[in-house]
Order: sequence, then structure tokens, then C-alpha cells
Amino acid sequence: MVGYDPEAKCVSSVEAAAAGSASGLVTRVLVSPLDVLKIRFQLQIEQLSSRNPTAKYHSILQAVQRILQEEGLGAFWKGHVPAQFLSVGYGAVQFMAFESLTELVHNVTSYSARSSLVHLVCGGLAACTATVAVQPVDTLRTRFAAQGEPKVYPNLRCAVVTMYQTEGPRTFYRGLTPTLIAIFPYAGFQFFFYNILQQFSEWVIPAGGKKGGNIKNLVCGSCAGIISKTLTYPLDVVKKRLQVGGFEHARAAFGQVRTYRGFLDCMRQIMREEGPGGFFKGLSPSLLKAACSTGLIFFWYELFCSLLCALKSPDSTGRKEG
Repeated sequence: MVGYDPEAKCVSSVEAAAAGSASGLVTRVLVSPLDVLKIRFQLQIEQLSSRNPTAKYHSILQAVQRILQEEGLGAFWKGHVPAQFLSVGYGAVQFMAFESLTELVHNVTSYSARSSLVHLVCGGLAACTATVAVQPVDTLRTRFAAQGEPKVYPNLRCAVVTMYQTEGPRTFYRGLTPTLIAIFPYAGFQFFFYNILQQFSEWVIPAGGKKGGNIKNLVCGSCAGIISKTLTYPLDVVKKRLQVGGFEHARAAFGQVRTYRGFLDCMRQIMREEGPGGFFKGLSPSLLKAACSTGLIFFWYELFCSLLCALKSPDSTGRKEG
């Protein structure tokens, strides 16, 4: 169902956008706590270890307990409003662009729209398009998730106005360069491996029926998310560090803070002060989140597309008329 299929085309680009938005909305609600943990770990300068007395967070369980104790349950959904705008907008643009690009490939080239390599390239391009569209919201989401108590930004409107007045419009695109560098292979690999895993599952388990298809989509999406995130994770850490530039005062309660002059300077400082392991801080919650979010995104997208197709089918129309 993901991508253009000339033999079973029943979802338009607009419907793909709607299905992508809905899948992003539902998934974001479920994975927000893991996203908050991932961001907190990525932004911590100190080593993530109980042997380091200055480190605020040591492990997933310890971080969960500390956040609950200091900030309450609602802290796991900090920045949820901009995060939902991000998920809905990103999902709509990404899947609409992906469906359109794979259809274009089918119509103007000799390549098959169902090819894994086509999904790799089209998935990367679709994600870059979506990223540029929602980058300001991603920056807002990161700042809300990163701030402690008392809050620097009490609400979304205050954050937008304050950031614009004190840092200028370019602040909403902080970290865009590493984001684009990372998102092309990350999203491309997601679609690539999802396609390969789907083909592999059909080969291993002959299609004797559609029973278990939704679970298969979930498992294939989760595996694709884990592989993709592992391959591109260091760039995600750099992006998060750059997005909170100029926001150091709100990070004081979490430990040391750093100021980075750009993408390369950020990488140099992380390597010098934190070593290679610094580029993989927060990998555990990130992989858990990637497995859940990617699996759920593909699961819900396929499900919503199937529902749209069912509503448009002649059998459905006949039942309504009867």
C-alpha cells in the first residue's frame, strides 16, 4: 500500500496526506514520553552514567523516576502541541510527496515504482520536503521538551514571540543543515527497509489471506525504524544540540551547557569533550521510540489507506444503497 502501485491504485495524493496526518497524530500521542527522554539524554553534556555524580540522568528508569518526581506526569508530554503540529504536518507532506514521487517515477522512467531503490530515493526526497515545511515547529517542540521548571516559555504563543524578538526569524531553522543531511538517509532507509522486509515477509509467509497483515506492517515498520535510526543517529544528536542554541539559561538546572558556532563546531566539541560515545547519547530511548513510532506510522497509514479504499469500493457503495 505504501507508494504508488499501478495495479492497486485507490488512494489519491490528498487522501495519502490525510492518512499520513492521522497516522502522525495517533503515533505522537503514544510515543511522546520516549521523545522527551531521548531529547533530555541528547542534550546532557555529562556522561550518562551513575558513576558520574554530576550527571542528572543515568538511565531510562532513573530518568523516568526523576522527571516524575521533579516535574510530574505531564512533563512527558511537554511540547505536545507543537509536536502534534509537527507530526500532522510532517505526515501529510511526507506521504503525499512520497506517493506523488513514486507515481512520477512510474510514469516518466523505466524503473518500477515498487522497487526498493526507488523507495529509498523517493522516501529521502519526500522527507526533506516535509522537514523544510515543519522545521520551525520542530525547533519549538525541542525547546519545550528541553526546558525544566520554572518554564521559560509558558505557552506556544509566548515561545514564538519571544524567540522571534530576541533571536530573530532564523532561530526557527536552527539545526536545519544536519537535519536535512540526516533525514534523507534516515527516511530513505525507513521506506527502503520497510519495502524489503515486506517483500521478505511475503516470501517467507505465502499470502494465503490477509489475516495478520496489520501485525506484519507493524513489525516490518519497527525493524525498519531501528535499522534507520542506528545508521543516522549521530546527526540527530548534533541537530538537537544546535536547536537549543541561545536557550542555555533554561538548561542550567540540567547540568553543563555549551554554545556551538555551527554544525562542524558542534561535532568537534562533542568529539573532544565527550568522545565518540557522545554522538550516541540517548540511543536506547531513541531506538525504542524509533521502533514504536516507525512501526505505528506505517501500521496506521496502511490501515487508514485500507479504510479509504474500502469506503470507495463498489461493494461498500452497494451496501450503502441496499
